[in-house]
Amino acid sequence: MVTTDWQSDLRRRGYRLTPQRQLVLEAVDRLEHATPDDILTEVRKTAGGVNISTVYRTLELLEELGLVSHAHLGHGAPTYHLADRHHHMHLVCRDCTEVIEADLSVAEPFTAMLREQFDFETDMKHFAIFGRCAACRAKAAEGDG
Repeated sequence: MVTTDWQSDLRRRGYRLTPQRQLVLEAVDRLEHATPDDILTEVRKTAGGVNISTVYRTLELLEELGLVSHAHLGHGAPTYHLADRHHHMHLVCRDCTEVIEADLSVAEPFTAMLREQFDFETDMKHFAIFGRCAACRAKAAEGDG
């Protein structure tokens, strides 16, 4: 688990680390790329009375405060991860849904070209590229042979 001092971070911004906020942060930390439903399932292992609206409200606040970040890794709900981890983009396998984190430096030539040609500044931390991972490509090749 990340050793972030969430209590100090929240207090510095005028908020308390409530039990619900702590549970949501711990779930996001443990699960890494998790939908609100995944987070709810994890939180309910400890606090059965928490509902999905509490998770959504908590995630919204935590994102406003810069403690969590989200990305859209396909159709459906966004996935959340701790914001203090290095910024990265997501490579998502369409077959097995594995998510591979790629350092943003990999995309620098692409983002530089977008800046130069379109005067467009990118936010790659919310970016996902879909394709097929090595294991799924190998599995498909076996089936073709």
